[in-house]
Amino acid sequence: MNLNFTAQEKDFQQEVQQFLQEKLPKGIAEKTKNALHLSKDECNVWQKILHKQGWAGINWPIEHGGTGWTPTQKYIFANECAKAGGPDVIPFGLKMVAPVIYTFGNDEQKQRFLPDILASNVWWCQGYSEPGAGSDLASVRTTAVKEGDEYVVNGTKTWTTLGQHADWIFCLVRTGEPSAKNQEAISFLLINMNDPKITVSPIITIDGRHEVNEVHFDNARVPTVNLIGEEGKGWTYAKVLLTHERTGIARVAISKDRLVQLKALAQTSPDGDNKLIDDAIFAQKVAQVEIDLLALEYTELRTLSAISTGQAPGPESSILKIVGTQIIQAIDELYVEAAGYYSMPFVPQQFHDDFDGQSIGPDMATNSALRYFNNRKASIYGGSNEIQTNIISKAVLGL
Repeated sequence: MNLNFTAQEKDFQQEVQQFLQEKLPKGIAEKTKNALHLSKDECNVWQKILHKQGWAGINWPIEHGGTGWTPTQKYIFANECAKAGGPDVIPFGLKMVAPVIYTFGNDEQKQRFLPDILASNVWWCQGYSEPGAGSDLASVRTTAVKEGDEYVVNGTKTWTTLGQHADWIFCLVRTGEPSAKNQEAISFLLINMNDPKITVSPIITIDGRHEVNEVHFDNARVPTVNLIGEEGKGWTYAKVLLTHERTGIARVAISKDRLVQLKALAQTSPDGDNKLIDDAIFAQKVAQVEIDLLALEYTELRTLSAISTGQAPGPESSILKIVGTQIIQAIDELYVEAAGYYSMPFVPQQFHDDFDGQSIGPDMATNSALRYFNNRKASIYGGSNEIQTNIISKAVLGL
């Protein structure tokens, strides 16, 4: 694989750099660089800037408004965004449900949903996990019983990220007979969150943020036209969506930029009479992460090549998910080590716009522990890493 950019690719790189310099709001970039929380409005501002530029649907087919970029262009864009502080787009619409709709949805559903997703006019959330069905996703128990031209939905979804902001939720629901095999009774349903029969309950995470939720359905009525594809085929569609989700979880470009910032932090962190970056053991840890990240980067490029030809990511997305989250967590540990005692105070209010007190320590250091604890979830969401090793053993190694 040749990563020496052609003249055209260098021109594209300069175009991206100029775009980010001119269009990326400085406040959003600063907050992204320091891993501070972005509001819904800030996320929307950035995503609408991308849409206006024609760069919102990076992996979408051209006929639905996608960029038509090559894998190298996607690689360039991701890396330049990470370096400039461009935030990731909220994935549930653009990166997750949209591929399911344009692959398995009918023409009416494509016309109805895709333009608003591309323009970030609506927010989506994901209704997969349940209190009794997480990694064992085929055990979902939320039911959708057909009554005329509607489904009546009952059940609870959990760990619903940003569900408090969502206009729509895509759900795995059980539509088949109770005697049917788990996977054969599951369907893929799009549900309007404005239904009064839907209740969202917050779950406050260890870093003090309201990021995830429980979503309760109590006889919520959903038009049958919101069913994607066929009844009982939801498991097939869900697996396609999960490969897209797992590919995005790798976050290679962001991890590369975080390593650059980590080295800068270690240059200013005293360890006795020496800088931490001069400590041989710490330097060895950093070097190992860099080696692992470089190997992961090449795997991601191979996956991007598959997506650019219209294919869904294959089982290699499980490799990206496992190694990508291991690297994210390893970098978090190094940040805590580099921040030292600055990572200990729990003053979450200093990371909000309305905080008027004096911040404790360097921006990159003070939220190290919060990020470390929050990212323990990375090896669980999108399918736990233990489940991913089973997928690799079966689908890749044939065991």
